[in-house]
Amino acid sequence: VLVLVLGAVLVVVDRVGVAVAERRVAQGIAESAGLSSAPEVDIEGFPVLDDAVRGRYDEVRVRFSADDLDTAPGTRAEVVLRGAEVPLEDLLGVVREVPVQRLDGTATLSYDLLSAEIGEDTRIERVWDGLRLTRTVDLAGRSVDLVAEGGVSLDDGDVVIDVERASGAGVDLPPEVLDGVGEFFSLRYPVPELPYG
Repeated sequence: VLVLVLGAVLVVVDRVGVAVAERRVAQGIAESAGLSSAPEVDIEGFPVLDDAVRGRYDEVRVRFSADDLDTAPGTRAEVVLRGAEVPLEDLLGVVREVPVQRLDGTATLSYDLLSAEIGEDTRIERVWDGLRLTRTVDLAGRSVDLVAEGGVSLDDGDVVIDVERASGAGVDLPPEVLDGVGEFFSLRYPVPELPYG
């Protein structure tokens, strides 16, 4: 019974310690990165008390919402800090920096956000490994439904949509018309400044 009670106490202390560490790291990241609010921080693994004592955490996940980043709705980012170093005395005081061995990050922009950038009536959906874009445009005084398929890439910090195929009113458009149609859909959207560059 004593072993079970001690085990339960250690689990509770470990979980409380994790909550304190996550809160301190989140506050430190918000202050050092100049964020409007603290991000969500998850310290992975169990038990974490031994990590706190040695001041090194194998994996820390940090999730930033659009509000945290003070940017357009639909934007979010997740950063995985591997080998994060936060000495125990910093956790008990103020976390000013979080050195890491490696950092992996992902930024996400919503289709709604990109659609609004192209034109409010544009619809974007995923098709295989690319995108399908649909929009009604005015050509020579007539409303024409255009459908385009293209790819999305990252170029020098910008999200770029390039149209590769297009059809109007159900008819495939020839290559010489494609460039003009591409202007209705093409997009170069600068990714907002994110923590850790």
